[in-house]
Amino acid sequence: MRYHTKMKKPQNLHLQPLTLLGEISIDTFLKEYWHKKPLLIRGAIPNFEGFLTPNELAGLACEEDVQSRLVSYQKKQWKLEQGPFPEKRFAKLPERDWTLLVQSVNHHMQEGNDLLQQFNFIPHARLDDLMVSYAPDGGGVGPHFDSYDVFLLQGCGQRLWRMSEQKDLSLVAGAPLRILQSFHSEQEWTLSAGDMLYLPPHVAHWGIAIGDCMTYSIGFRAPSAEELSGEFLNYLQMRRELLGRYSDPDLTVQSHPAEISASMIKKVDSILDGLKWNEEDVARFLGQYLSEPKSHVVFEPPPSMSLKTFCKRIALDGIKLSYKSQLLKAQDSFYLNGEVLEVDPDSVDLMMKLADDRQLTSDELSEAVKIHENLVAQLYDWYLAGWLIF
Repeated sequence: MRYHTKMKKPQNLHLQPLTLLGEISIDTFLKEYWHKKPLLIRGAIPNFEGFLTPNELAGLACEEDVQSRLVSYQKKQWKLEQGPFPEKRFAKLPERDWTLLVQSVNHHMQEGNDLLQQFNFIPHARLDDLMVSYAPDGGGVGPHFDSYDVFLLQGCGQRLWRMSEQKDLSLVAGAPLRILQSFHSEQEWTLSAGDMLYLPPHVAHWGIAIGDCMTYSIGFRAPSAEELSGEFLNYLQMRRELLGRYSDPDLTVQSHPAEISASMIKKVDSILDGLKWNEEDVARFLGQYLSEPKSHVVFEPPPSMSLKTFCKRIALDGIKLSYKSQLLKAQDSFYLNGEVLEVDPDSVDLMMKLADDRQLTSDELSEAVKIHENLVAQLYDWYLAGWLIF
């Protein structure tokens, strides 16, 4: 079998969220299901076969800038391999009991971005990525749980999902994957093309391929308290300057020289008391932290283009965020790929539309070229950095 990255014509994904959630309204879903309990949605995207073939997914897994994994279960042992993979690796795979997973497909395909836009009833700041997996019969990654919300949309083929809301989430020691030590299935469903299963965090589940199948997993970001606090303290350290230096002109002799005195503790406590923050600090931190590209993401600058030519192009074709770019707004500021943006007041609406829709049409930009010089200059700089594409 040959593996390549040529894409077939994608399906039309421009559906209303109401269809995506079946007969449940967005408000009902957020109030009763989101982060609370699972939901099975039959025909979320009717007859959805996906926009990748197994060959095309394998082709992506061969690329250097794509994160991919190969999970197999042989002789009662789980095995994990990290990509990128040489093409010949796929020719040596057995007929069953393995899974190929490719992360951040939305960073490499417009169709992936189009699919994620169907989930914009969840804030962009919570979105992580689109992962696509392929498995032959029996393939899966074992019984496990996720620490984040996920929508599991079935592409081609069928997959059996077993689910449990068990409290015992202890893991198999030494396994290369987060496999549950014990799994007691409480419910199970067979998902066909276009069906979707929503799972909140920490719900145990196990997906098993029935014949060849592909699954599109929309995952949402949920940083741990430890990660958030650590990153925030790093952020403060770079932006707070505490003046002065520890001193003790009132030092007296201690009966125990190895003892840290109450006086020293009090003085240091007073110094650290200057390390304060407010909601504005938290907003700026979140804007930069949540829009910062992951460490493996690389932007490729386009061929050089003059500002004059750029203006003509966007007036004709419009502009959109690169697949890898993230544009967010917190309070009165915008953040693009970890950087704080200076936006003129009269350009805020256009910038907000670019953030929400991830694109600006030629109609929206044809007038902007004439009256928003600073915005156009910014767009031009971002285009040269590879952050925007036509």
